[in-house]
Amino acid sequence: MSDKLKIKLSIANRVYPLTIAPSQEEGLRKAAKNIDAMIKQFEQNYSVQDKQDVLAMCALQFASQVEQKSIDKDNVNEHVEQKLNAINNLLQEHLNS
Repeated sequence: MSDKLKIKLSIANRVYPLTIAPSQEEGLRKAAKNIDAMIKQFEQNYSVQDKQDVLAMCALQFASQVEQKSIDKDNVNEHVEQKLNAINNLLQEHLNS
């Protein structure tokens, strides 16, 4: 028997059958729920009726969140690297004196 799981996800009132690894189920169900919540928010706040426009807005919103997290992570990594270099320099100075 295959270790794949067959599920159906509903997004924007359309059902999508998927065959996935069981470890993906929770993440996919949460993602579908978040997409539907965002669709409702866009429809209420912007009076958008075309589902394709709403889905494009959702895609942009999620993509921008991913990109911002990547930028933030890079900034944190750079800051940590600077701090580690400063500590390393202090240690080197102490060991050389």
